[in-house]
Amino acid sequence: MRYIFLSLLLASWLSVGLANRVYVHPFHLFASENVSCETIISEVNRTLETVPLTPIDNDSIAPDTRAPSDTDGLKQNVTQRTAVLAELLNSLGLRMYQTLSHKHKDSNTLLSPMNSYGTLVTLYLGASKKTAIPYQQLLGLNRDTDREDCVSLVDGHNVLRTLQDINSLVDGPTDEIDTRVWAFVRQGADLSKDFVQGTKDFSDTSYIRAVNFSDPEKAEIQVNPFVQMTSAGKITNLFKDLSPITDLLFVSSVHFKGNWRTAFQPEKTTMQEFKVDETTTVSVPLMTHTGNYKYLNDKSRKCKVVKLALSKRAYMLLVLPDEGSSLNDLEAKLRSDVISGWHSHLKEGFLELSLPKFSMSALTDLRSLLSDMAAEIEKRLLGSEAEFERLSSKKPFNVDKVFNKAAFEMSEDGAEIQDKTQDGGIPLKLTVNRPFFFAIVEGNSNAILMLGKIKDPSL
Repeated sequence: MRYIFLSLLLASWLSVGLANRVYVHPFHLFASENVSCETIISEVNRTLETVPLTPIDNDSIAPDTRAPSDTDGLKQNVTQRTAVLAELLNSLGLRMYQTLSHKHKDSNTLLSPMNSYGTLVTLYLGASKKTAIPYQQLLGLNRDTDREDCVSLVDGHNVLRTLQDINSLVDGPTDEIDTRVWAFVRQGADLSKDFVQGTKDFSDTSYIRAVNFSDPEKAEIQVNPFVQMTSAGKITNLFKDLSPITDLLFVSSVHFKGNWRTAFQPEKTTMQEFKVDETTTVSVPLMTHTGNYKYLNDKSRKCKVVKLALSKRAYMLLVLPDEGSSLNDLEAKLRSDVISGWHSHLKEGFLELSLPKFSMSALTDLRSLLSDMAAEIEKRLLGSEAEFERLSSKKPFNVDKVFNKAAFEMSEDGAEIQDKTQDGGIPLKLTVNRPFFFAIVEGNSNAILMLGKIKDPSL
């Protein structure tokens, strides 16, 4: 059966996570009303509505103009949509993270499931009907009852706006999340109005520019400084070895800036040894706070789990393997039900918690990541079998490079005063002085915003 590999692969990721929830098929939540199964071969003569593109100019770096999206139709069902979409992006995000972390076993790793999922949905808006099938299957948005010769298309704009609904739950006086998108298009080509709107639905700020790729070296000199200036210097020297036949470069970034709900005591921050591996230690500043935490000693998985509140909605789940246990082995068994199970079994505990100061960022080549997951996935979504009939009137039109940037930073400061020391209480001492895993979660939807591991906090 066509694309059965992707369907079975995604089903295995989702089966446990959705087992305890009243099931509503995601397709029916995000498809337009009265959607029908469209014959795949009928799109050859379809007229595409396109928009004019602004040429790249490093002296003019204003973002794309945008009008407020009309989301009135979404609000009546926003809770159900966000919960279901969170489960989908969590499941796919964890699978992507495991692949990435396995490839970089000895390195710090960071991935934003939200960013990766949103990127795929945005590119889906430009995919042909044939290519839309594996996209919807990987994203968990396919309609199971479709015949093999047709496809029922989900409304990608509904999905992207729901992602923004989740982001809006995070933004506040203490924590904030910012998403940006760049699309660089071959000069003389165009982009569909649908795709351009998708970049705006997905992001807080977007930049779409036309570039003359016939001179690749000149194009790099234009594109790289433009991204650097419009990312506030957070993304530098991104593109190398561009091709004169490039059609599209796509970049998305998500930057999470958080504050601990309860501040660590600056006077208790000391330099301590962090054990990177069996033979390597580094000296790093460890912050310490004594107070009440949600805590779990998971004996079956040989790890300690601590919930660190960031704001009223967002939190970090920090997972520290026991001495002698492997972080890589623990990560290989991660599923969304494992993370939700940790959270549901947390108990109040009085801890003296010490952990390293850390902020981090990472750049992911999405094509490479999909290929590492399975060569068939990359080939059908972005590679040799991918068709983007709905992206541009230029035929053929290829998506050449796709990068995801994730950045995470925390302030030592807290939004609230220190917990009072319990009279006569002896805190359990937990020192995070060896490699650990963490997840940043939006608490209302349970969407995972960031997944990461710290192997060496000094880097």
